[in-house]
Amino acid sequence: MADPYQNNVYHQGGGDPYGTYGEGGDQEGYGYQGESYPQEEDAASDATEGHDDEDQMYEGEYQGIPHPDEVKAAQRAARAKARQDQAGATELEELAEQYEDIMEDCGHGRFQWSLFIVLGLALMADGVECFVVGFVLPSAEKDMCLSNGEKGMLGLIVFLGMMVGAFIWGGMADKLGRRKCLIWALTINCVFAFLSSFAQGYGFFLFFRLISGIGIGGSVPIVYSYFSEFLQMDKRGEHLSWLCMFWMVGGIYASFTAWGIIPHYGWGFSMGTEFQFHSWRVFVLVCALPAITSLVGLMFMPESPRFLLENAKHDEAWMILKNVHDTNWRAKGQPEKVFQVTHIKAPKTQEDEFIEIQSATGTAMQRWAVRTLTLCKLDAKILYFNVVYCGPITLIPSYFSYYGLGVWFPDMIKYLQQEEYESKVKVFHRERVERFHFNFSLENQIHREGEYINDKFINIQMKSVKFEDSLFEDCYFEDIESTETIFENCTIRSTVFYNTDLYEERFIDCRLENTTFLHNKKGCHLDIDEENDVLIYLVSFLGSLAVLPGNIISALFMEKIGRVKIIGLSMLISAGCTFFLFLSFSQAAIIAWQCLFCGVSVAAWNGIEVITVELYPASKRATAFGVLNALCKLAAILGTSIFASFVGVTKVVPILLSCTALVCGGLVALKLPETREKILQ
Repeated sequence: MADPYQNNVYHQGGGDPYGTYGEGGDQEGYGYQGESYPQEEDAASDATEGHDDEDQMYEGEYQGIPHPDEVKAAQRAARAKARQDQAGATELEELAEQYEDIMEDCGHGRFQWSLFIVLGLALMADGVECFVVGFVLPSAEKDMCLSNGEKGMLGLIVFLGMMVGAFIWGGMADKLGRRKCLIWALTINCVFAFLSSFAQGYGFFLFFRLISGIGIGGSVPIVYSYFSEFLQMDKRGEHLSWLCMFWMVGGIYASFTAWGIIPHYGWGFSMGTEFQFHSWRVFVLVCALPAITSLVGLMFMPESPRFLLENAKHDEAWMILKNVHDTNWRAKGQPEKVFQVTHIKAPKTQEDEFIEIQSATGTAMQRWAVRTLTLCKLDAKILYFNVVYCGPITLIPSYFSYYGLGVWFPDMIKYLQQEEYESKVKVFHRERVERFHFNFSLENQIHREGEYINDKFINIQMKSVKFEDSLFEDCYFEDIESTETIFENCTIRSTVFYNTDLYEERFIDCRLENTTFLHNKKGCHLDIDEENDVLIYLVSFLGSLAVLPGNIISALFMEKIGRVKIIGLSMLISAGCTFFLFLSFSQAAIIAWQCLFCGVSVAAWNGIEVITVELYPASKRATAFGVLNALCKLAAILGTSIFASFVGVTKVVPILLSCTALVCGGLVALKLPETREKILQ
């Protein structure tokens, strides 16, 4: 029978349970530069010329400050001793220790910062996606004449797509690679975001935004898994927290561009009445730029070497690690520093185990059954841990409260504005208007039991106008653009409606006698400046900007006080901010508490994302993160639906729900294992 390992670049022999990569295959562990390292004849002398380490004086020597290399050596020695004392260390634990030592030698520099920008743009695209539909709805509903139910579905469809995408792409990233799956996910997002900007019908727009959400749903689980595998232990918490800042930048970018583009309703073009491309569609295109930029940057980035090692692609992994090392040290002005790793222990991979299964079982059906059952057990363990342990911490408090209040804050502001607007309504009772030409806009008016005889309504706009129990006889309506305008229990005789957007549903219990509708407009176009919409852009902008202090604080203290304390304290303080909403009765107070809530709660998000990366092994890291992120998106859907239903009814229920969830989550978070000084498995 053929050797199942003959195609591997490493070998297993004797009593050594590991394979080895590189030169010196008979040696154990991984080696550093020595006589066995292959070099050109002059390479050693060129590399060390003028750099005699014994002659150099460390500047902190007289102050008693240990040299960084001594600190690293002590840490490695401590880890090696702990590994020796720990009986039965697994092969993957050995690889994790080796990989950490290699990343310490590679250092943190230009390569990590380049990858930081590229992956940050992908995370920024995820943040933008959460805001796009909410910003375009006020304008899109005019172009597509959307009902309240259709608007609600459009708002939820993005989160539904992101939930499905997180689940799918997370699992695929562990099977096919982080870089490859992220490229495909961003490509799908870009293509369907582009198509959605041109979709004229509600159905197509809904479908394209769904697929776009599925694409971008993979960014969060892949980005954090990908970046963490290029970071050494003492840098991981801080720099993953800095990476979280790009999500906030996405919110700022979306609100700022929406503020600058959408109010200019005339930006765009049209082809007759069938095809309209207004400013909100331009905004949808602009929102795809972060994903496109990240996609271009990924073309110059390598695959995660940790993923490659887990899948026995040792040649590729070694070359990438060498490139990371050389890039960083050249940028630091030390091009002579040589990558000293000569070989890496290769633990038996899951694929190797399946090869043994194939040789031990007799039929193809048996091999398939064993393989499928093994994978299902592994995925079931991850799902169980996410639901039972991490779920109560992240699912309910963070996403449920953040997205629930994220909808409640602007909707509550809209409600207060609407109350103020309706308090200024003008009521006209039993007016009789005959042979009059209405050439001015009507806004926020109620006309009861009026009579309009032989009147003309030409080239005007009607906003929040209601006619009750009124008579229209021999009237003429032309070029009318309206919103929230209805005719209820009216009698309309011998009247012509020409080029208006007054459809049959606007006439409730009305009697239409000899009435004609000609060339009705398609769409619900209204060129009235929406001051309320501009305020919503401002509120979202301030909420996103308020996240900045929380991001900075969590990044600076993530390594100092630990992930668990960051999560617990942040959630408890957020609960306090939520409770004080009981005292808020004005728009300014709600905006202030929103900013404070967003600024504090982001620290919990950062801690949760860092600890999620560190809790799982490399072979299941993206899968676990994807499952958890999918569950969190489900919580976001529930939060937005529940909280929105109480706007204008009561604020007690949303506040109590959010406050209770955050307090419970903060207390449970303290039971999580601290991963601050944990080797990335």
